[in-house]
Amino acid sequence: MTLTRRTFAALAGAACLTGGRARAQEVRVRGSDEVVRLGVLTDMTGIFADLTGNGSVEAARMAVERFGGSVGGRRIEVVSADHQNKADVASAILRKWYDQDGVDAVFDFANSACALAAVPITRERNKVMVPSGVGTTDLTGPQCSPNTIHWTWDSYGNANALVKGVLAQGGKRWFFITVDYAFGTSLETTISALVQAQGGTVAGAVRHPLGAPDFSSYLLTAQASGADVIVLANGGTDLSNAVKQAREFDITTSRYKIVAPQFNLAVAHAAGLANTQGMLAVGSMNWTDNDTTRAFATALAKRNNGIYPDALQAGVYSSVLFYLRAVREVGSARDGRALVAYLKSIPIDDPLLGKGRVRADGRFIHPVQLYRIKTPAESTGPWDLFETIGTIPGDEAFRPLGQGGCPLVRA
Repeated sequence: MTLTRRTFAALAGAACLTGGRARAQEVRVRGSDEVVRLGVLTDMTGIFADLTGNGSVEAARMAVERFGGSVGGRRIEVVSADHQNKADVASAILRKWYDQDGVDAVFDFANSACALAAVPITRERNKVMVPSGVGTTDLTGPQCSPNTIHWTWDSYGNANALVKGVLAQGGKRWFFITVDYAFGTSLETTISALVQAQGGTVAGAVRHPLGAPDFSSYLLTAQASGADVIVLANGGTDLSNAVKQAREFDITTSRYKIVAPQFNLAVAHAAGLANTQGMLAVGSMNWTDNDTTRAFATALAKRNNGIYPDALQAGVYSSVLFYLRAVREVGSARDGRALVAYLKSIPIDDPLLGKGRVRADGRFIHPVQLYRIKTPAESTGPWDLFETIGTIPGDEAFRPLGQGGCPLVRA
């Protein structure tokens, strides 16, 4: 199978037509050498559910169907679970999956704390984990592992692309409204360092709990700071709520540069173009960019309650395909380190995120895009929200290999 843009444009029809014949089944039975079992550990009911959740599960199923439903004569199955954005819950699920249910690899994660908790569990059992919807750079830094590949976005790559774009447009004084856990603090730390290194200043920051209903005090503090750039270092419903409430305090793009490093398509849709138009965002797949991305997005939306995807769910699809290719080439799903090593040894032509490679620290290097959110007049439909205004090569976007502190990287 050649996983390129040329062959990939037909995936929508192939995935839909083969659904009845090769559809991945959700099972919870003891593992078998006759089955390659994949887990999608994600947020099914919380603030990241529309960004990952069921869409990530369906993306994994689409990849299995695209691959043909089996590898090396072994059936491929998909299991899924909701970690409720709790690291202890995620850890318990993983131990059961690995020790009792025969799960070989786990995808998505959708929460930095859950992914970090998974690293030692996965490494000890020599399985594979491939986070997609996770921002922390520790996965390719101090917590890097020979059993982990960080596939889609991270806080450094998105932050670096965003900082370059906003500084070029004159944004010099930055203020942060940050969700108070690993994902948000990683974003704030990374962006602050990049801003200061490139001549900008940080006016201040406030922290809010995950799932905060009221952002008024945080927004008023930002407004009083004298900043011309307000960074919403959060995601999911926290982000959409902050954007909608910002408009109530006249914190709009006509007065400030409002930026969001994880301003996903579903969040922009929830907040509405009237509230988000003109904001800047970053990502790795705009579904309207080409025939390949449109085919994938349309097919997945049909299976996910009409919700169109962006890079997080696309990353699950692509990473499952490449993992299965590794199983086929290595000949077994048993040795997680060997599978990760294989993927580090080949060029990755991801038909959705772009061409790149997996580095020694486990970071998949791929292009990062800068978006401007369209006005209502520019949009051609309810999910046509982003205009791609720039692309940064992966080698320029992601953290340099030698700066992360990954023990796998030789000095």
